[in-house]
Formats: sequence, C-alpha cells, structure tokens
Amino acid sequence: MESPAPTVFDKARLGLWTSLEKHLATVYAAESAFRKAVAFAEAFPFAASSATAEQLADYDRERRALRDLFTDETAQLDTLTKAIRTKNYAEAEKKQLYLLLLGYIDIAASVFELLDSHTSTPRPKDEELAETQSRFERVKRFARLNVKGISGLLPMS
Repeated sequence: MESPAPTVFDKARLGLWTSLEKHLATVYAAESAFRKAVAFAEAFPFAASSATAEQLADYDRERRALRDLFTDETAQLDTLTKAIRTKNYAEAEKKQLYLLLLGYIDIAASVFELLDSHTSTPRPKDEELAETQSRFERVKRFARLNVKGISGLLPMS
C-alpha cells in the first residue's frame, strides 16, 4: 500500500525540524566553547582580575561569539514566527510549528542565559545584548500565545 504524498504542511514541518536540529548543533557547539573558555572560574560572576590575560581573551572571544549567535538566532526566530503567522495553514498546523519553535527556544534560552550568569565583574553595559534579550522574549511570548490561543488565556467559568 502506498503512503499518500506529503502535503505542503508536512514538507514545511519536516523542513523546520531539520533546520532547528542544525541550529541546535550550532548552539551546543557555541555553548561548549563558551563553557571551556570560563572553566578557570570557580564562581560567577568572576573577578576579571582572577584570570590571566590569555584566559580573558579566550573568554571575551567566546562570549562575543555566543552573543553574536544569540543575535542571529533571535532575528531568524522572529522571521520564522512571522512566516508561520502569514502562511495559509490551518490553526492546528500553525500550533504544531509554533510548538517546534518553542522547544528550540526553550533549549536555546538555557544556553543564551550563560551570557548573564557566566560573566566577569565589572562588565560594561551591553545595549545590543539587552535589545536582543528583549526581542527574544517577545518572540517566545508570541509563539506561546499562538500555541495557547486566546481561549487558553481566558479563565474557565
């Protein structure tokens, strides 16, 4: 018996899944490199004076790489949520895509939180990072709202 040809939605879901797997591999690689760069620290935030110049240079390089990845991933997630919203899929299909995104967002968030928790003191204010964090949270809330739907927000009577 032949299986039916995949629908446009099935192809989109598979494409999204494959893409998110690749993005996760990149996020995990960045996390590993960043954790290696802060392995010298016993507690966080750590005093910059407690590290050698080479350790600080490695830390700054990997922190910048993780921060840049965070910015890029957030921009792509924003684009993906807008694309899902505008596609002609049924609401249940859109929810499936948003659920895939939320899974990725939750995992990625745990890695990108290292930018706040694994830091040195003193650390200058980073406006771009703050804006990216704000944008990331908006994307996450938007995806959650679309999974829950308006009915999920109303109290049960």
